[in-house]
Amino acid sequence: MTITASQRLRALKISTLCSALWLVHGTSWAGGITMYEAGQEGSGLANAGAAVLATDPSVLMNNPAGLTQLPGTQVNANGLLMLGHIRFSRDSGNQFDGNEGGNALEYLPGTSFFISHQLDERSSIGFGMYGNFGLALDYDDDWAGRYFTQEAAIIGVSLQPTYAYKLTDDLSVGIGPRLMYAYYRTEAAINNNLLGLADRPDGQLEYQDTDVGTGVNVGVLYRLNPKVMLGLAYTSKIDLHFKDRPRIDDVSNPLLNVALNRLNIDDLKLDMQVPQTVLASASYDLDAQWKLLTSLGWQQWSEFGEIGVEVDTDNAGTSVTADRKYKDTWHASLGAQYQASPKVRWSMGVGFDSSMVDDRDRTVDNPAGDTWRFATGVNYQVDAGLDLHLAYTLIWVGDLDEQQTKARSGTTVSGTYKNTALHVIGGGAVWRF
Repeated sequence: MTITASQRLRALKISTLCSALWLVHGTSWAGGITMYEAGQEGSGLANAGAAVLATDPSVLMNNPAGLTQLPGTQVNANGLLMLGHIRFSRDSGNQFDGNEGGNALEYLPGTSFFISHQLDERSSIGFGMYGNFGLALDYDDDWAGRYFTQEAAIIGVSLQPTYAYKLTDDLSVGIGPRLMYAYYRTEAAINNNLLGLADRPDGQLEYQDTDVGTGVNVGVLYRLNPKVMLGLAYTSKIDLHFKDRPRIDDVSNPLLNVALNRLNIDDLKLDMQVPQTVLASASYDLDAQWKLLTSLGWQQWSEFGEIGVEVDTDNAGTSVTADRKYKDTWHASLGAQYQASPKVRWSMGVGFDSSMVDDRDRTVDNPAGDTWRFATGVNYQVDAGLDLHLAYTLIWVGDLDEQQTKARSGTTVSGTYKNTALHVIGGGAVWRF
């Protein structure tokens, strides 16, 4: 009949919160909620050639084997700023009152750090701290979709020591154990106007926890001939287990209180999997100035969205979980680098990622869809020991129709996210010793 509380939490883009020495915030649609941009020079290529482009230590994030291409000791520090446009507009099918939520993602800063060291002619080591997984959305508290979500965040920071070895002059392999610190939070309003009880202010539900998961990145790099480089990288899944007693405040509806008390939610557990991925890349040196790059990728998002937090009540009962119905995604990108002068190198790229959800399964805590990336950047060599780089990426999702219905009560929030996009500006420096 009528509605109760609901909250749906899921995630996109992003990536990242904090560790003791640094801050990483990020969100981005990369098929699911994995991001390619970490402020590195390769951000200007829309992920084209990510598993073969070994111009600085950030390559360990995409293909650990790439460290064998870096002489001496190199340090790479990056920063980025994301400006979002995620605005919901109601249509005639909407059944909830409230405003349209404002811009759910105004801006997010971020940083990343990488270092590599050549041990000898065959082997290299490295370390990276980066965020390439996450979503963070924040709507107005009294918006029309508040019973589904007001805030939604899942943020991951990865720490990755790496070892790479040249099996031959043309073939390298690499491995990087990956430790991810993850933060998960969701907040939603609770509708106290249940079963004829009206004019009651909303209650509030909040759920949050942190966890640490482990995985591994492995890769192979092969020089086919003097002009062609091939790379193949695999990232394993990372299991995350969140456990918290949901905080529920200001539930003034006695019927809803009875329903919630019947549920065993003292320790509500959510199990998630950061998906395993496969990335294949190639580069071709057209001449002394032009390098062409491409990538194809796959991400197993179908294993991520099995469960979500939801409190949904009618006169037949109450539920606390929700199936996200996510699906696997694929990625394709093309790019080029132009050595304009001995000191200046331009990058440009375009990429496409398929959506992790069908249109009918889209939710307000992850308004995901097919995504296009248009990127460009420039690298400037100050001297033999220092490079500076700057990149810009437009992540374009466009118009996304949204129609999300309470499973029990049947009440719907309906509308469109118009001209959905992210603008990512990143830059940094590479020191070589």
